[in-house]
Order: sequence, then C-alpha cells, then structure tokens
Amino acid sequence: MSFIKSKGFKYFKNFVIGVGAAVVMLGALAKITSHPLGNILITVGLLTEAFLFLMLGLLPPEKDYYWEKLYPGLDSYNAGVTPLSASGGAPRSLDADVVEGRLGGMLDELQGMSKSMGSLKALQEVDFSQTSEQIKGMGNFYTKLNEAMSSLNDTIDDTKLYKENVASLNQNLSSLNGVYGNVLSAFKG
Repeated sequence: MSFIKSKGFKYFKNFVIGVGAAVVMLGALAKITSHPLGNILITVGLLTEAFLFLMLGLLPPEKDYYWEKLYPGLDSYNAGVTPLSASGGAPRSLDADVVEGRLGGMLDELQGMSKSMGSLKALQEVDFSQTSEQIKGMGNFYTKLNEAMSSLNDTIDDTKLYKENVASLNQNLSSLNGVYGNVLSAFKG
C-alpha cells in the first residue's frame, strides 16, 4: 500500500485542509475588521489553500469501494463477472436489462413501502382520545335523522291527501261553473 493511500496521510490531508480553511476564514475576518494581522493571516491561509488545491489536483482520486476485487472484471461493461464464493459458480455476464428490471422492481417496492409508512405515520398522528364522544354524537345524529325521515314520510302522506282534496275541489268548482253558466243562460233567455 502506498503512502498516499495510508490512513496517516488521509488524516494529515484532512487536517491541513481544515486548518487552511480556518486560517483563510480568520484572515478574511481580520481583513474585514481592518485588524493589523489581516494581511498576514489571509496570505498564509490562501497560500495553504493553493498548496492543497495543487496537491489534490496531482493526486489520483481515491476509490472508496473496491468491488472489482470481489467481482473481477467489473470495470469492463461486457465482462464475464464471476462472484467469489465457496460454491465457485459458473461465470455470469452482467446483463444491463436484467439489472435495470430488478432495480426498477425494487424501486417500485420501496415507493410502495414509503407510501405505507406515510399512511402509518398519519395514523400515528390521529388523536383518538375523543373518539367515543364522536361515536355517541354520530348516534344522536342518526337518531335525529331517522325522526326527520319519519316526519317527512308523514308530510308526504299529508301532501297526497291535500292533492286529492284540491283535485276534488277543482272538480266541484268545474261543476259549479257549469251550473252558474246554465243559470246565467236562463236569465238571458
């Protein structure tokens, strides 16, 4: 393992980046407040940062995971990938469509789980302390609604009777008009 990949160098690099950033910040603060050390602090901090950016530009990027050790050939798109296992299975190729299909299915399942979790969270936030009073209130509402429907039924019966009486009255008035017409004709004649 090279020195650049050692834990000590990574710690040193992070330490120097943090200290350099702190010196730049203090230098900027001192410069803004016109402190006599402002020029010196900001110069030291900016030189430190310039050194760090140069160092980061020259060093190769770090790999955090080394999956190609577990699956040799993983760096190549169409490579035959054989997992390292006790059974020593046959080589498998990396089929992008199969992987995408499985990832899509997993994504759908995760979205479904997310919706379910949201529903559970909403249920958790519901206050059930007054539920029994609300159920009693609903029972009273349904009792009053049934009484109103019964009253409405009686009103419908009364309306039918009224309609029949008006029809009878109308018929009687028509007969009376006929008699009145005959009486008038008799007087004229």
